[in-house]
Amino acid sequence: MQQAEGLKKQLSQIVEDAKGTWGIVVEEIGQGICFEHLPDQSFIAESVIKVPIMAAVFAAAWQGEFSLEDRLALRREDMVHGSGMLFALSPGLRLSIRELATLMIIQSDNTATNILIDLVGKERIEQTMRELGMKESRYVRKLMIYPADNPGNNTITARDVTTMLSQLGAGRFLSAKACEEMVDIMKKQQFRNGLPSLLPVADDGKGKEMLATDWEIACKSGWDTGRQHDAGLLYVQGRCFAITALSQDVEAEEALHTLGSIGKAVYEYAKLG
Repeated sequence: MQQAEGLKKQLSQIVEDAKGTWGIVVEEIGQGICFEHLPDQSFIAESVIKVPIMAAVFAAAWQGEFSLEDRLALRREDMVHGSGMLFALSPGLRLSIRELATLMIIQSDNTATNILIDLVGKERIEQTMRELGMKESRYVRKLMIYPADNPGNNTITARDVTTMLSQLGAGRFLSAKACEEMVDIMKKQQFRNGLPSLLPVADDGKGKEMLATDWEIACKSGWDTGRQHDAGLLYVQGRCFAITALSQDVEAEEALHTLGSIGKAVYEYAKLG
């Protein structure tokens, strides 16, 4: 109990020192909420919305609508800029649905995201978000496409995202195997400048840094001018923490340091046993 109070105090200080507005929820899977700050504040989702989109793809595959190994051709009209690499490749390239989901998460590829949105549809994504417990979050539109009727932005709350992560971390959505596959994709994340940025790393003896062996993280970030989010499952010595930190009205460098400090605080708390 004393250690938990210490974590709350440390996270409270991090929030107090941070600029901008933050929505934060930390939950230890199986143990309950450790900390929350403005958990129900609504934020523009940025690329964090790609996690429930991935879950919607897995749900459709689970119900037999297609196989994750089915291949889709990249079309010129699918290609949008922003994060990822598919916009720079040649139309006609065929990728499996699993590969598209992987690129959507680990490179935050917007073209892959929009292809998958077209595949499963808005209704499926909304249904999946409800099933994941995302009561106050909204999926509205594709990425990097701004319709003339301006339907608004995709939005999330820290409570909703943490609830979703907890479902995946506990293996409670679709099946334990499906959750494991989605978490494994998130563990391959290439953008690691947020929550994991201040966690310890080991040297391989040849001057190259390697991840320490006592932690893993499965995460997804999102950002734009004035906003910096990160959310993930942090595994430390047999314990698993769902962490969501969303921000607005922030400078990128300062916000990334805040995210790193949050990740480090939870890691150090978990190490205490």
